[in-house]
Amino acid sequence: MTTTYEFWLAGQRASGEADFEVRHPHDNSLVAKVSVPTDAQVEEAVAAAAAAVPVFAATPAHVRAAALDHVAKRLTERTEEIAQLITAENGKPIKWARGEMGRAVSVFRWAAEEARRTNGETMRLDTDPGGTGRYALVRRFPRGVVLGIAPFNFPLNLVAHKLAPAIAVGAPIILKPAPATPLSAMVLGEILAETDLPAGSWSILPVENAKMPALVQDKRLPVISFTGSDKVGYQIMDSVPRKHVTLELGGNAAAVVLADWSSEADLDWAASRIALFANYQGGQSCISVQRVIADATVYDRLVEKVVAKVQAQVTGDPRDEATDVGPLVDENAAKRVESWVDDAVAKGAKLLTGGKRDGAAYAPTVLAEMPADAILAKSEVFGPVMSLHKASSTDEAFAMVNDSDFGLQAGVFTHDVQTAFRAHRELEVGGVVIGDAPSYRADQMPYGGVKDSGVGREGVRYAMDDYTVEKVMVLTGLDL
Repeated sequence: MTTTYEFWLAGQRASGEADFEVRHPHDNSLVAKVSVPTDAQVEEAVAAAAAAVPVFAATPAHVRAAALDHVAKRLTERTEEIAQLITAENGKPIKWARGEMGRAVSVFRWAAEEARRTNGETMRLDTDPGGTGRYALVRRFPRGVVLGIAPFNFPLNLVAHKLAPAIAVGAPIILKPAPATPLSAMVLGEILAETDLPAGSWSILPVENAKMPALVQDKRLPVISFTGSDKVGYQIMDSVPRKHVTLELGGNAAAVVLADWSSEADLDWAASRIALFANYQGGQSCISVQRVIADATVYDRLVEKVVAKVQAQVTGDPRDEATDVGPLVDENAAKRVESWVDDAVAKGAKLLTGGKRDGAAYAPTVLAEMPADAILAKSEVFGPVMSLHKASSTDEAFAMVNDSDFGLQAGVFTHDVQTAFRAHRELEVGGVVIGDAPSYRADQMPYGGVKDSGVGREGVRYAMDDYTVEKVMVLTGLDL
């Protein structure tokens, strides 16, 4: 019998009048059904969140921290169960689903710690004569209800990156999971319901995409945190210019291998990391390797190693412990990747390996001699595809990285600390990873991009700043 998941309305289970199916990307088998909230239920959730704003903001830090600690503990206890669910709804290999579980635990643990140590700051104002006897206390307070919109590629961890910072600062949140992958978010709701958080402080609603514009426009939701495509993200931002909107959008991540990274061990390491992180999550990560830019002195040796490492990636059923690369989220996604690769090859790109689709799966693919007018040259592929490029110098390599509408993260393989600092200064990205692929992310660090990769930052403390605003209290007549 097929399970139908209820949603979470103001912290309580609820069912709507309709539901939709969630299918396994690998074999299209029915995983579960999910109930859809009615318009009236969405309104009930928004009204409850708005009413909870002063109550949740006044909740003691220890209550919020205890709730976050509880979630981290229960996620740890239910790791295998939820990891299997992530694989079923998303199609990522079980080894990567378990890794996502570990990251989500860290997000809630970090949020609990930040909830306890967020103290504000003080400043004396008698630095000028007019401030004699005055002292200021600066604290952060929630801007109001957060509308969090999560993507499909990390169905638990990117939900955690919306929910955990909101709870940490006492901001009510309405979370919309991706329609393809809502199940792990619903289980997270089960765990949140075990806590003592105030009524109305959180809802998890699988709202139909067609109903989202009205929710985005609702003035009772002054903060919007969106992770997804740049097209949708900027449509949201343009539609609500007076709201506080944070966007974590796409990328076209480059891995740069410079001339000093030239030993066999160096190139083996670079090739291994590039092959792994071009294809992990089926390439469905904003910081998966899409472009490899190698100095001409190491290019040929690196290409040989990269192709061999990519061909060694194990593809197949994501439920298999040995699988490295599973399917994309659905067959339409795989067909789009196929069409982009075919476009590049038709325009002159050289196919070194891969280039084949089987249902929702697309073989790990390596291209060289990418023509500038190919879709793949400029757009985010969001699939297991990389292109190889030769640079004559560090200057040219860095210019090639910056020749993109996106700027999320870049990886630079170099041993030269001066070059590392130069990369940090010159590359037009939100993060530079030295000695590794651009795909590294620690969940406590600020994460986000420049240009079309978005605005604002994720990472627990940085999202907490986005969800809050500074307020100053000036004390007068003090004998300092």
